[in-house]
Amino acid sequence: MIDHRVTGDQAGRRLDVLVAEIVPGLSRARVQRLIGGGDLRVNDAAVRPSYRVRAGDRVRGELPLPRPTGLVPEPIPLDVVHEDDALIVIDKPPGLVVHPAAGHATGTLVHALLHHCDDLSGIGGVTRPGIVHRLDKDTSGLLVAAKNDAAHAALADQFRDHSIERQYLALVRGTPRADGGTIDAPIARHPTDRRRFTTRTPGRAAVTHWKVERRLAGHSLLRVRLETGRTHQIRVHLASVGLPVAGDPVYGGGKRGARLPGLTRQALHAAVLGFDHPSGGARVRWVAPLPADLAAIVEALDA
Repeated sequence: MIDHRVTGDQAGRRLDVLVAEIVPGLSRARVQRLIGGGDLRVNDAAVRPSYRVRAGDRVRGELPLPRPTGLVPEPIPLDVVHEDDALIVIDKPPGLVVHPAAGHATGTLVHALLHHCDDLSGIGGVTRPGIVHRLDKDTSGLLVAAKNDAAHAALADQFRDHSIERQYLALVRGTPRADGGTIDAPIARHPTDRRRFTTRTPGRAAVTHWKVERRLAGHSLLRVRLETGRTHQIRVHLASVGLPVAGDPVYGGGKRGARLPGLTRQALHAAVLGFDHPSGGARVRWVAPLPADLAAIVEALDA
């Protein structure tokens, strides 16, 4: 069930775009089918997917029961940081894709979760059960998955409201003069390469805060805090100010970064995750130290 009152900040958005954002895991195409079939309505009236919502509009509807995933659980080892009846928190290793996608039909975190858990929320649809947010394949660190629809909705609300605490550790090329700063620059898809994103206007608002944790030989270890959660945000923003993530083949860390001994991926780690627990509302927080590959590189650069 979705019952959402449109805020002033959301006014003017297309209905299908808005619903796809407030219910993570629902594709825009699926949202359009739900609107076209009358399952989602605005102020109890049928509208088109292209309807521009207004502040105060009430978007309501029944979401169909999730279809069977058709995915075969796989006994992939998981580093479980926390688990209860509502959610599971994983320290994801680098190289593990979060959910099935083109080129990754098996061997994903979703396959591992299906083997580990008897219950995962269905809101994410047939290929993303339980998935509330994601990390890039080669980014390590903390990720939460929901085990029921109520927990999924509560966590999705916090991601949408930017009340989730997310801190990352990023090993970057370069040594900034300042000890910290804020990057406030909109992010949009690259005009010629649809696989990339860039800082350009018009784009979606994005804010990243950073501070230096350690200054190293030709590199720096930064602690990065996100206000927003745009695709590739940290990688795009840091590269835009001349501090590309080491080992990043897309946004400038590339070949030079990959020459660091032992570095085989982008040097980005989701180190802190905090939110209000869906069951009871208590604030919870987890910290994941740098994994062995990045810790060894940082120590070598500090020698």
